[in-house]
Parts: sequence; C-alpha cells; structure tokens
Amino acid sequence: MKINLSLSAVVLAATLAGCSVKRGQVSKYVDPNIGTAHSRWFFYTPAAVPYGMAKLAPSTNGHFGNASGWEAVGYDTRQNSIEGFVHFHEWQVGGVSYMPTNGPLKVIPGELEGPNNGYRSKFDRKNQVAQPGYYKVLLDDYGITAELTATKRVGFQRYTFPANASSHIILDIGNKQGESSDVTDASIKMIDDTHFEGFVSTYPKYVNIYDPQGKVNMYFYGELSKKPANVDAFNAGNVKQNMSQATGKGAGLVLNYQTTNNEVVEVKTGLSYTSTANAKANYMAEATGLSFDEAKANAQQVWEQQLAKISVEGTNEQDKTKFYTGLFHALLGRGIASDVNGDYPKHGGQTGRLPSQTDSKLKAEFINTDAIWGGFWNLTQLWALSYPEWYGSFVNTQLQIYKDKGWFSDGVANSEYVSGVGTNFVGLSIAGAYNTGIRNYDIDLAYQAVKANELNYKNRPVGAGKLDTKAFVDYGYVPFFDQTGRDFVTDSTGSNFAGSHTLEYSYSAFAAAQMAKAMGKTADYQQLIKLSNGWRYIFNPKNKLMQPKRANGSFIDKFDPYQPWRGFQEGNAIQYTFYVPQNPAGLVNAIGRDNFNKRLDSIFTVSEKLGFGGGKTIDAFAGINSIYNHGNQPNLHISWMFNFSGKPWLTQKWTRLIGRDFYGTDPIHGYGYGQDEDQGQLGSWYVINALGLFDVKGFTDLRPIIQLGSPLFDKATITLGDGKTLTIETRNNGGENIYVQSATFKGQPLNNCWLYRDELMKGGKLSFTMGNKPNTNWGTKVPPPSAQ
Repeated sequence: MKINLSLSAVVLAATLAGCSVKRGQVSKYVDPNIGTAHSRWFFYTPAAVPYGMAKLAPSTNGHFGNASGWEAVGYDTRQNSIEGFVHFHEWQVGGVSYMPTNGPLKVIPGELEGPNNGYRSKFDRKNQVAQPGYYKVLLDDYGITAELTATKRVGFQRYTFPANASSHIILDIGNKQGESSDVTDASIKMIDDTHFEGFVSTYPKYVNIYDPQGKVNMYFYGELSKKPANVDAFNAGNVKQNMSQATGKGAGLVLNYQTTNNEVVEVKTGLSYTSTANAKANYMAEATGLSFDEAKANAQQVWEQQLAKISVEGTNEQDKTKFYTGLFHALLGRGIASDVNGDYPKHGGQTGRLPSQTDSKLKAEFINTDAIWGGFWNLTQLWALSYPEWYGSFVNTQLQIYKDKGWFSDGVANSEYVSGVGTNFVGLSIAGAYNTGIRNYDIDLAYQAVKANELNYKNRPVGAGKLDTKAFVDYGYVPFFDQTGRDFVTDSTGSNFAGSHTLEYSYSAFAAAQMAKAMGKTADYQQLIKLSNGWRYIFNPKNKLMQPKRANGSFIDKFDPYQPWRGFQEGNAIQYTFYVPQNPAGLVNAIGRDNFNKRLDSIFTVSEKLGFGGGKTIDAFAGINSIYNHGNQPNLHISWMFNFSGKPWLTQKWTRLIGRDFYGTDPIHGYGYGQDEDQGQLGSWYVINALGLFDVKGFTDLRPIIQLGSPLFDKATITLGDGKTLTIETRNNGGENIYVQSATFKGQPLNNCWLYRDELMKGGKLSFTMGNKPNTNWGTKVPPPSAQ
C-alpha cells in the first residue's frame, strides 16, 4: 500500500550511510534519458518523487512556449544548452524557473542557438546525472554544478560555484514555461534576508479553449542557505538594482553573491496551487531542517520501494531498463495538486478542501491529469494491479470536479477543463475502478456522474467533451459531417470524428452498463447496453471496415481507409476497425474469424518493418496514417485480440515483438522515435505487457478478466494492491522461445489463455513453460468471455 516513511528514519539511514546512498536494486535500471527527443513538457522530470507536485528538471527550450498547446517542449536531448531549472511540470502547467550564473548579469534566457545573448549555458551530457529523484549537471559557461531533488511539495536546488565576485541566482518567475503559455500576472519578494515568496498566474491555451474563465496559479515560498550580498529586481529584461520585489509579466529577482571556490548555496522551495501560505505550510511540513542530501536519500528510497513492488529477474539487462524506465514514467506522469492540509485548487483561482479521509487506507490526493484517453489499456491496469491509491486518487479527483462543476473533466489543470481530445473516458475508468473493488469514494455519487457522462448533454460545457452525446443517444451512432475549412468540429448534431466517437462512446456505454447492472439499475442497464452496440451501425459489411455514416444512414463517399482525421481522430479506419474492445467476439464474427486473423496478422507483419509505429520519423503523429500505430492510444489493445479469435499464440508473438522493437533504450529511440509517451501510458503498457497480463476491455466487465500473453522475464514478483504476492515464472524462456507451451496456476494446470481477475488477485504462482514454436492447442478451447 501507500508508502509512509518516517522522516527521522530516512534521515538516520542517510546519516549512517554518510549521506551517500547507493542506487537501489531496481531503481538502478531506470534511465530518465530514454525517449528525450521530442518529448512532452512533463516527460523529463527526474528530480521528483512518485506523483509529486514538485517536479524539478532542466529546461532547454521551455521559455519559448508552445504554439500548439501540447507539443514537445522543455528538455530535448538534441539541444545542448540549459536555460533554467523549473519546479512545476504538468499538463498545461509550468513555471518557477531558477538559474545560477556568474559574470556580467543577464536576465533573459536567450536564444537556443546563435549569439550568447542570455543567461543560458552550454553543457556536456558526459557531465549530467539523471536518476529517479535526483539530477546533476555542470553548466559549462559558468563552471557551476547544479543539483536537484524533491519531496512531494518542496523542490531542492544546490549550486556549487567557482570563485567569482559576481555570482548570481536568477529567480525567473514571470515568463512562460512549457505548456503554460503567457503569464498574466506574477509577483516575487524577499520577506527577509534568506526567505522569499510569490506567485505566477498563467492562461494556458487549452484553458483558453475549454474553460475560458479559468486560470492556473502557482505559489511558492523559498529559503536560501546563505544570505545574498544584495538583491536586484527585473521585469521584462529591465534591471532595478538593490530592489527586493518585482511584479507583473516578466518579473524576477537576482540574488547576488561573492563566491569562493566550491562554495555551495542551496535553495529550498515550497510549492502550492492555492496560496503562498500553503506553499509555506507545505515547506514547513516536508522540509524543515531537511538537508539536500537527506531529501535526496528520502526521494531515492521512496522510488526504490515503489518500483520494487514489481521485481523482475532475468539475464537481459536492456529488458530490465525498458521495464523499470516504463514503470518510472508511469509513477511520475501525473502529480498531486492538493496541499498537506487538504486544500486543492478550484475553478477560477478559488480554494477548496478535500473531505477528510484519515481512516482510509487509500487516502486520496487531488491530482492534475491529462485526459485518460487510452489509459485503460495501460495506466489503470497498472494502478489496479499494485498502486490502487493512485487509481483512487484519480477517481476522487474527478468526483470532486463533478461536485464542484457538474461534469467530469476529460483533462484537468488545477480544476480547469483542458480536454485535449474532446471525448471523455472518465466514466469508463471509474466503472473499471468500481469493478476491480477500488471504492474509496461515494459510489452512489460515482454512478450518478458516470451515467451523466454517457447520457446527459443539456448545457454540457466544451471542456467536458462528448458534445455529440445527444446525436449518439438519438441515432445510436454519431453522424458524420464535413466542415470545409474547419477541423475538429463536434456539436449536438454530430462530428467530423464521427467514426472514432461512435466506437469510443459504444465502449464507454458498455462500461457504464456493467456498473448499472452491478448496482441494480436495470432500466439504465438496458439503455446503456443497447448503446454499446453502436459500433454495428458503422460497420460496413461489404468492406468489413468501420466507415462513418451520415445522419441519413448512408456511409460516407470517397472513403479512403488509410486517410487519418476524416472521421477518425488521430488515426484511420484501418486502425479503428478493431476498436470494439467491449465485444471482441462480436467483431470477430462480423469480419469472419479467418479473415479477422489473416488481416490482423498481416497488419503486424507489415508494421514490423516500421517498428510498429511511425518508422524513424521523429514526430508524435508519425504513424497516424499507417495500418498500426503503437505510438498512439487507439491501437494499444489490438495485439491482444488474437486471444479472442482462437489464435493466442499470435498475441504471444506480436506482443513480444512490439516490446522488443517499438521500445528502445536510447534518447531518440525510446518510445518509437519521438512519439507520444503520454504521462506514462506507453511505459505502463510495456510493464503490463512484459508481465504477460492485460485486459482488452480495461476492466469494464462486471467480473473483469485478465488475458495472458508471453511473460518476458524468468521471474516477476508482484506486490498486489492488498499486499498479497503474485509470482509469475517462466521455464525455457528467452531468445526465440516466446510461445506458451503450457501453464499452471497455484500448481493446477491452466489450459485457458485467461483468468478471472479476482482469482489472480488472490495471489499465488503463475507458471509458464515456453518454446520456440506455437502450441496451437493451448488456450484455444475456452475463449475469454466477450460481452458479459
């Protein structure tokens, strides 16, 4: 369960070790530098604890902002200068940058390439260390070593200066960072000789689109280990000497020192999304009297314990690196937004207080989160396996937003709607939590909200997504319309993403139907289960593909199944035809079993040549017009569908090869080539895939199941959410031996390629014997239940 480390125990352990903590047995395999080409703002944040608010990281390009609102920005392995070390890194949230310098004072970051007109510094990656909970780098232009670490809500920075009569620490508060877009207001002031406080307000692009009256505020309270000789203020590049306060856009302070060789100055910064008072309270609760080395030891011990909940054994070191780096990203991706006292940011800069949960084993935090689009094929399955506290926090966060605003938020930044994809799978994910027994919330309220998410449309705000709900409920599918010159249009009459929306809403209606059935809501169940068959309306029996329909019932003309964006969001008809996870058997029968298997197998055969994604093109959307795109959410389940079509050995083959080829261990080839490792989703998929455990249906069944694949490691020991232990062992594994020959569970023969999840979660030993040729008899007689 949730880690509850005694701070004094951590400090004592660090002291006994001389404050030199060796990297742990599993955390040593984490390489935060993997996949750092074209990575998202929140991706590369090594100096953090799991799900921390304080996520410290170097920035190579953060102040340039992000014109598209979501694109790659922050740290890029192809760039060789650092402009600062930033504290806040979340979806649409970024700010509070510090930079140590010396020599002539510069108060703008400067250009990425070209003349040295700002305070940024070149660096050599040979002089960079990135580990879970810690980052270190030498800034070549200044000869300064910068180190970063964190507690949950406090950032620690330590700078080792050379001798210089003009050393500086630049607190750059009032400039945009990453996805945060323009700063609307900012303030920073010295409280006394060694303490400062302030705030920054931003108006991110996705807040502007989806919650126009919203804003994102970040607050901080900082402590210096040494008093500066004097303090200057600046605003938009204009320096005011001997001033200790700055306000407005572009605001910042310069702390000036006369340093001796190897002189160390530390800065500790409490963070909050609600107030400077709470930033100070967070600091006092987590960092009072705590040194940098003690904080680092604490952070790395927490990482070791959380990562070690899943312990794998085997001889392939690269596989372990992929595995634990993926798990690291999964546990890093989303961050808490609530304070130590339970305060959380409400819409429009207000402050709320979370309900007291002192007696709950799954005490919930309020978390910032990108959309859960596709997260039910990775994150929620990992959470439900070993980290139920984070699944519970996700659910509680969404229910709090529902209470505050009347609707779920597809994506959320400080309670502001930041939808992103315009659909909304929150209800499906909550149904999955309910079905797996995670219920540390008001279940009646949860059902009310889940039902509303599927069926209600009156006065539905754009940030709640699914603006075409009325059309789906009325027609049973979403009608397609063309919008010449206007992309991404959805309203109450339909959408130009009608194909993918029909499939997605059918799936989420199925999930809500199962929750309704479990709670005895018979009439609701009947309505929702009928809607779950909406996919049948757009399945064209002639070409055996999903093809959008217009409101008059006709399929769209000039149909190109390879064309992305027309009818299908971030994909095409070839990819989306397999998007019926709630009823795989129904889809197999509609296509024809032989045709289904031949088509899907050939898709993977061809896609293998492109690394199962967009080839070596460095772009998040490199694979959207291909026939399979592992770099994006809509495809993440289909390699597992052979378990439902009578050929489980093909699931064993292709899932193993996707893990081998799509995932890499270097900065550019990490998750495809610059494709979208969306807050740990692709990393989570690797983890559960490597364990050989997956559910195509994302735990939406009334009694969820687990499908079995090809376990990668010789042995995996999993601490389950309730503390029980599941052990997965393989015999004769490795190399070409990727096919299951036989299996046992708790010593009894296991002839199916699936288990009911509640049986698996009781713990025990799951054993596989592997071979280099398919056993075409194993796992074929009793297919997994399809539509329960």
